Amino acid sequence: GLVNKWSSKFARRIGVAFPETMHYFPPEKTALVGNPIRRGIIGGSEDEAFDIFGLESGVPVVLVLGGSQGAQKINEVILTALPELVERVQVIHSTGQIHYESVKGEAEVVLASSAHKKRYHPYPLLQISQLRNAAFVADVVISRSGAGSIFEIAAWQVPAILIPIANSAQDHARENAYNYARTGAAEVVEEENLTPHLLQSEIMHIIEDTERRTEMKQAAGSFAKLDAAQKIANELIRLGIHE
Repeated sequence: GLVNKWSSKFARRIGVAFPETMHYFPPEKTALVGNPIRRGIIGGSEDEAFDIFGLESGVPVVLVLGGSQGAQKINEVILTALPELVERVQVIHSTGQIHYESVKGEAEVVLASSAHKKRYHPYPLLQISQLRNAAFVADVVISRSGAGSIFEIAAWQVPAILIPIANSAQDHARENAYNYARTGAAEVVEEENLTPHLLQSEIMHIIEDTERRTEMKQAAGSFAKLDAAQKIANELIRLGIHE
């Protein structure tokens, strides 16, 4: 953004998350460090995930993350698609605190006659232990595209469908999404184009194409920066040594 460009004039060292942003700053003082992730989100297990969520064996898992405040548009599309989705997958859905009761109530209505209603698992917000285990068994994750979210998804090595928030400041979320998608680890669906049919189609294309899913996982792993926090610390130490 403009503030970053302005403040970079006074910085002795600049750390960036994405390779595509390197060219905005003087190369001699810019380092690609990634974005720090929460260590607790890594290290789940299949057994623990099945115990926590009551999952069915042999049924693909879709993890939907809307952030702490939730994402109303994503919630609405998931709810509309839900009767068909649960015929083919099971869904762990972080709805956001403020949307949880309404989403849970509507899901009960739309799934009232479904034989697979127990395949839908809504939560207001996934706690760290829930998140790492959900990610461990997820075949696809659906998420917004903040830098923090992208780097955590990459650390999980889970294929992603990213839905940038519309009208975000300086369009950063959209830029993040496409930067990550260019690695081959994700697909991007613009919010204005998001429909239940399109989302279901994207989900199933990934799940049903084993080769593609493997390639997306590998791309995510190549992009991941698990040592981002350490790299930032090292840069700070270097600056201190040369004071």
